[in-house]
Amino acid sequence: MSAIHLRPYRVEDEAASIDLWHRTWQQAYPQIDFAARLDWWRERWRKDLVPKAQIVVSEQDGALTGFVTIDGEGYLDQLVVDPAHWGSDAAKLLVDEAKRLSPSGVTLLVNKDNSRAIRFYERNGFAHAGDDVNPTSGRPVLKMMWRA
Repeated sequence: MSAIHLRPYRVEDEAASIDLWHRTWQQAYPQIDFAARLDWWRERWRKDLVPKAQIVVSEQDGALTGFVTIDGEGYLDQLVVDPAHWGSDAAKLLVDEAKRLSPSGVTLLVNKDNSRAIRFYERNGFAHAGDDVNPTSGRPVLKMMWRA
């Protein structure tokens, strides 16, 4: 098995990225039907993320293993890693790339009940910066921030 490497997102990555988002979130929250959200997510991906954010993907042996989105304001909207690669270097490589692309700082929202993700961000230098509510789902989220 070869090493994980990063590269810029390409239009032909769309189907694999959307599938990866679906599988990853379904694993993280099995009680939610993410298949029912695929049309919404595809629209959001095409209209809100691809045109407005830098997207970097991770690959291993030609297969997409993850991606990160970071906009010009330093907002990290999505950090998604294939569950088969949880615990690998993929997430750290992607978050480090987001920091490189936004050296003045990175902010994000993470579901308050996603303790695995919160611990990951804490280990990678993010601090708690307040509480909020996800405007789409209404779920409580934690604001987190990284500064160089």
